[in-house]
Amino acid sequence: MILTFVYVIYALVAIAMIALILMQRGAGAAAGSGFGGGASATVFGARGSSNFLSKATKWLAVVFFTIALGLAVYASKPHGPPTADLGVMGAAVRTAPTGNTQQPLPAAPQGSAVPAVPTQSAPAPAPASTVPATPKPAAPVAPANGSKGG
Repeated sequence: MILTFVYVIYALVAIAMIALILMQRGAGAAAGSGFGGGASATVFGARGSSNFLSKATKWLAVVFFTIALGLAVYASKPHGPPTADLGVMGAAVRTAPTGNTQQPLPAAPQGSAVPAVPTQSAPAPAPASTVPATPKPAAPVAPANGSKGG
């Protein structure tokens, strides 16, 4: 709710700042009509004290950049309680990887970000391999007629 209010204020300040900048006259606007008549000692005319438009633009810029910095700091911080949401994987039944006994693992304590780890004394030994060893390939045979091939 408050974040939406800040976004609305941010957009309104940006629009007001654009309007005030476009309404102001540039420093060189009087140079075209001022050659020789009314231009004091400078080409672009003397800059007197700042008027309402430039002061309002300055304060809108300060507000604009302050809100931008505040939103950036707000976006960089985590919000809400930390969760260990695993999505689809969290819904799957967690099973122990040893043997064919499908024993479920203990659930993680509530509020914990680290999953529970089952306690086991030692991993089960791997079964002996029943695949026979492959023989080494025979040495290449030289051609019978003495040629080198090709």
